[in-house]
Amino acid sequence: MSTQDCIFCKIVNGEIPCAEIYSDDNVLAFLDIGPVNKGHALIIPKQHFPNIFDIPAELAPAIINAQKIVGKAILATTGATGLNIFMNNHPDAGQLVFHAHWHLIPRFSDDGLKHWPQVAYDSIEEAQHLATSIRQHL
Repeated sequence: MSTQDCIFCKIVNGEIPCAEIYSDDNVLAFLDIGPVNKGHALIIPKQHFPNIFDIPAELAPAIINAQKIVGKAILATTGATGLNIFMNNHPDAGQLVFHAHWHLIPRFSDDGLKHWPQVAYDSIEEAQHLATSIRQHL
């Protein structure tokens, strides 16, 4: 996908309106148009990167700083008692817009949201073997 076709690039360039929360030289935060809970925001780098694996490490401090600033403001504004910060990378992980973005979702004790189901390893040996295989790709 070219950046000309990217909805988030169009938002950054002012071609599509958004409910902006925060902006600096590198990062933009705005309310998600289909929120899980009211106050659900997205944080994106202003430059186009398809996912986290394409973002230069030098940009990480700006992203984390924006997550902290916006996250605290969401908590204070919504009265939420928790906040999920997460990112989907690639289609099989649920990524729908191929411009790197983080979701900040305010959480409440009675919001009914659940975490994904967990599975178990058959043994510690299986886990150790997988860990070894992952380390080989570092």
